Amino acid sequence: MRTLFPLGLALFFSAVVAAQTAYKTVPSIKYYPATAYKSDAYKDSMCVLDLYYPVNKKNFATVVWFHGGGITGGHRDLPKQLTDQGFAVATVEYRLSPHVKAPVYIEDAAAAVAWVFKNIKTYGGNDQLIFLSGHSAGAYLVSMVTLNKNYLARHQVDADKVAALVPFSSQAITHFTVRQERGVDALRPVIDSLAPLYFVRKDAPPTIILTGDRELEMMGRYEENAYWFRMMKLVGHPRTKLFELEGYDHGNMPQGGFPLLIKEIRQRTKEITDASGNGR
Repeated sequence: MRTLFPLGLALFFSAVVAAQTAYKTVPSIKYYPATAYKSDAYKDSMCVLDLYYPVNKKNFATVVWFHGGGITGGHRDLPKQLTDQGFAVATVEYRLSPHVKAPVYIEDAAAAVAWVFKNIKTYGGNDQLIFLSGHSAGAYLVSMVTLNKNYLARHQVDADKVAALVPFSSQAITHFTVRQERGVDALRPVIDSLAPLYFVRKDAPPTIILTGDRELEMMGRYEENAYWFRMMKLVGHPRTKLFELEGYDHGNMPQGGFPLLIKEIRQRTKEITDASGNGR
């Protein structure tokens, strides 16, 4: 699906939410048990998250956001487009290659997501309203954690409890950094147990796949995601959508993607809370 976003559309989707809402950020929360950090300085510095949440609201949604950087760089950050929207944002730091190799960074992502599931109620949030998203490498991590249920199952969390998966320009095949760790050329496509495509399944959470313009994206990224979309359809998944953000390249496609993420959070929140009665 090719989609063109006029400049004003972001404002339409990001209407002002409860101007009186106050927010708080709790920084550097360790998402593994304390004992896991002993004698591991790198893990101690990297395996943390910041939680930004509305302090005078209950049963709010939370999006767990993972930064990009090819799994070799980048740092957790709070996208300004996700602030003051009435929901919480958990921004995650994770270990990077070559300090660690696959699947360690995927395991970090799962541990962070599990922490949110197990603790968000303490801050007033709703554990039925947890959305997973991220850009590029971050999108790859949330895709792996959601589609391969084993990662979250190790933390006694069912991946099907994810309210929606919204990856921004994810690798759908095995990530190029994983291939590099194995000595595989960056342009040689691989689909194995470290590829989201390997785990397409009918019963996955609602999935909104976002990419930049196919002519501007990096290394066939649109085509990977289009194949992922098609395979999800073929296995019978009822709620997969694909949006190609026309005119956006890999780096700036989040500008067009954030309004779609916010729209999905609002729609799914209403759907889930109406069904459970929590929104009444």
